[in-house]
Amino acid sequence: MKKLMLSGGIALSALAMACSLSMPTAAKDNTYTGDIMDSQCAKMSARSHWMMNQNGGKVDPKACTLKCVKQYGSTYVLYDATTKTVYQLDDQKTPEQFAGEKVTVTGTLDDATKTIHVTAMKSAS
Repeated sequence: MKKLMLSGGIALSALAMACSLSMPTAAKDNTYTGDIMDSQCAKMSARSHWMMNQNGGKVDPKACTLKCVKQYGSTYVLYDATTKTVYQLDDQKTPEQFAGEKVTVTGTLDDATKTIHVTAMKSAS
């Protein structure tokens, strides 16, 4: 009887360990700093607001970003000028208030899609 209980205890321990190894771990939030831009302008090689740059050389990044999202089907993205990386944002409501501004985004990054799952966003200025 003791032998059966011991082997059963080992089996339960092994099963518990196997389950814990197969369960996904919660990703830790990180912070990312950059500019809230629209996806079309952010993907341009110059990373500029080319749509609004036709107004005598004066660019209003907020107006350009808002116009490109609302009228041309762009999405809000975070552009990191230091690494020249464009991050997709899963939250498309919060960035509207920060359009054209430098922000710090807190969230988890999906490396495969370069999408930040946003948990917080605040002005970086």
